[in-house]
Amino acid sequence: MQITPARVASEATWVTERAGTVVPLINETRDRLGELFETDVDPVSSADYREEVAAVFADGEVAVNVAGYVAILRELDVENDYPGFVVDEVLGRELAATIAGGTPLSLLAQATFHYADVTTHTDGGAGVDDLDAALAAGFQTRLPGWDWREAESPFGVAPGELR
Repeated sequence: MQITPARVASEATWVTERAGTVVPLINETRDRLGELFETDVDPVSSADYREEVAAVFADGEVAVNVAGYVAILRELDVENDYPGFVVDEVLGRELAATIAGGTPLSLLAQATFHYADVTTHTDGGAGVDDLDAALAAGFQTRLPGWDWREAESPFGVAPGELR
């Protein structure tokens, strides 16, 4: 497999066009997490998703890695699934983290990946299931809609407060 700028663009298009599958997964995951944590989480629209896909793929260093994970997962299928579930789980978790961004969002996306993966069953093989769960987990983590993300953190120290 070779990842070129053209391949990155192709994978970006594929991820964008996956909105019809991924956006409902994002919203289902947000609903379940909101219920679990007793909070309301704003839903994501297809337009929100597409805009955020464009933002992820606009950063070349992130884009090449996301495209690589997507390309591998699109092709990955392990006969009888269970013996090879580790590879698609690892790739899915890392894709979700890469999409979400740095810590702490990357860790949240990895945890959310497993939560989304349990209920994600799409046609196309084991890798595509994990791919859809990873896209849902990564984008739901980085998109607005969580109240705790909207407020300023009380743990930040302003530069003028440093001694």
